[in-house]
Amino acid sequence: MLTSSTVIGMYVGALELDVLLGDVRSLKQKRSAVRPVVAEIRRRYEVAAAEVGHLDLHRRVLIGVSCVAADPGHVTAVLDSCERLVAARPELELLSARQRMLGPEDD
Repeated sequence: MLTSSTVIGMYVGALELDVLLGDVRSLKQKRSAVRPVVAEIRRRYEVAAAEVGHLDLHRRVLIGVSCVAADPGHVTAVLDSCERLVAARPELELLSARQRMLGPEDD
């Protein structure tokens, strides 16, 4: 049963992961290192994920992840899991992670 305090809506979470790659000497090697990480994030979680920044740098990559759900707690949990997955990869160094959330109260 819904009460007057129940908020119904859609929550959209965005995660930016700034990553330093290991021994990468070309953009081709970079793509070969990043592609499986992005594919694993997409496969393991119901999210959209892509390389979104530092496109011309050999050893840096910005990975963007987004998640949509009716529960903000679920969005946060999924994005936290994506962050942990990247942080656990030995060939990557997670420099920073930034999460943002949009909900029904946001314009």
